[in-house]
Order: sequence, then C-alpha cells, then structure tokens
Amino acid sequence: MTTPTPQSAPAIRWGILGAGGIAHKMADAIESHTASSVVAVGSRTPGKAQAFVADVGAGRPYGSYEEVVSDPDVDAVYVATTHNDHHEPALLAIEAGKHVLVEKAFTQNTAQAEMVIEAARAKGVYLMEAMWSRFLPHRDALRAVIERGEIGDVIAVQADHGQHLAHVERMFRPELAGGALLDLGVYPISFAHDILGVPEDVVAVGQMRDTGVDNQVSMVFRYPGAQATLHTTMEARTGCTAVISGTEGRIEVADTFYAPTTFTVKRHDGTSWTFDGRIPNGFQYEAAEVARGIAAGRTESEILPLDQTLEIMRIMDEVRDQIGLVYPNERQPAQ
Repeated sequence: MTTPTPQSAPAIRWGILGAGGIAHKMADAIESHTASSVVAVGSRTPGKAQAFVADVGAGRPYGSYEEVVSDPDVDAVYVATTHNDHHEPALLAIEAGKHVLVEKAFTQNTAQAEMVIEAARAKGVYLMEAMWSRFLPHRDALRAVIERGEIGDVIAVQADHGQHLAHVERMFRPELAGGALLDLGVYPISFAHDILGVPEDVVAVGQMRDTGVDNQVSMVFRYPGAQATLHTTMEARTGCTAVISGTEGRIEVADTFYAPTTFTVKRHDGTSWTFDGRIPNGFQYEAAEVARGIAAGRTESEILPLDQTLEIMRIMDEVRDQIGLVYPNERQPAQ
C-alpha cells in the first residue's frame, strides 16, 4: 500500500485560526510540502498574527477569526486554538461556508463535537479532525501489515505518550481545557481505536494537579479477545512507543509512535523486517487529505470519518468521568 504524496493533492487556499506553535508547524507543512498555500492567519492577541506572517512568510494577518472566515480567498480553515476554544471557531468557519480542519482533540467533549459535526453536515462543507498520525505513511503501512494477516489476530495493543511539560503554562490551566488527556492521551487512544475500534469496557485511573487538570492517566480498554493498555503523562518524557501483538507476531513502533517513524514486524517464525516512515514535518499528509476530499466533493475523510471522531470523543469522555476531570465551563451553576 502506497501513501499518495502530499504534493500530488490539488491546491487549496488555507486560513489559520490561532498563531501558536502547532499553527506554525501546519503553515510550514502547507507551504513547503504541498501545492497549497496559506493566505490568511487570525489571532485575537494583538500583533501575534503579524508576527506569524512575518515568520512563515505567507498569508495576510487578521486580528479576529471573523476576518479570516470572511476572506473570499480562503477555501479551508485550520482551527489551531486551545482545546476549550475549538468548537466556536469551527462553527464560525462552517457558518461562513468554509471547509474545516480542527486540531485534535477535536473538541473539549462529545457534546461540542456533535454540535460541530451536525453544523457541517447541514451546511455541506468538508470537516475533519486533525489527527495527523492517521495519515502518515508508516500508519498506512502498519494497517496493511495487519490486514495481510502477517501477525495473525491482534491480541494486545500498548501505547504510551508522556512529555515533560512543566514549562508549558497552558497545560495547567483548566479554563483552557489543559491537562495530559486532551493534549497527549488522545494519541494512544486514537491509535488503539484505529487498530481495534470501540472498546466494550474502559477502565481508567488518573492523578490530578492542584489546578484541577489531569497530570497522568493510565487506561485499559477491553475488546472481544483483545485488550489495549495505554498511558499518558505531562510530567515525564516517556518512551512514546507502541506495540501491536498478534497470534503470529508483533509490530514494534519506534519513538515517537504518533509522528513519522519506523516500525519493525517480528514474526514467531523468526523473520523480521522494518518499514522506515521518517519524513520532514508530517502535517502535510492531513492537509493533503483535506484538499483531495474537497476536490472529490466529499464532506469527510475516508481514513478518519466523523463518526470515528465521535467514537474517540466518547471514549475520552468516559475516561474523564472515571478520573473526575471536569472543566470550569462544564460545571453546573449552584442552585
């Protein structure tokens, strides 16, 4: 199975909402590795959009999201804001008739996700979650290994994502939907979902910070005949590897499993081989998926359909319920 090159996707014009680090990475991917271009960037922080445009050398700076989605040159909008503020900018772009790519985690909770998806379907615009891992060459090749039956029936999935983020102030702020789960834990959860689908049962334990966000979460998902063991933390840089074990072998995905990397297939018969999926950046593959979908007249991705995004959001809501993670804007007012 061969992943199409991002450069082969049709050219579209992007507007970006938010001007942080992940927006910079997307802008570089679009400008350097696709036929598309960044034509507009919006930030509510004075001067930030101007600095962004000067840094990446592309786009017009705007001081509001409304100006970006109103720009007639913008075909698609990438929402790169904090987790608490994904759904409203996405709804703004959808109402303006723009196609939308929303950074993972897709929204803060399932209710917000359902709202955004319903609006996009009613408007007939393209909508996708920016889970970039799903579209990378090594993930495409990994799925093919499983489909060919090289490791037999999948019995267990292990994935871990930990980063030392003590210096990242937004991660500790509950009003920004900070914490490990939405920022980091979504990767192992989405990985397990990609391989095994929706679990029958979810068991989660977590540790909370005194600010009210989750510091560390361990999860076990049960499936018919299989289990997934997942972990995330924002207190330490962990191995960030993944293993898929089957009845006839296993796939070991190297650090960092969710980014462009290598994996090795090790069969019980003693044979093994390695796939090298290391490439620059990587965000260009999800940008190309959007461009191809729009050109083909689709309204969602065939690789990551919106119903799968909803399934992942429901799993994360269940994990949050079990560890007691509630954000301020979700609390009911006192009677």
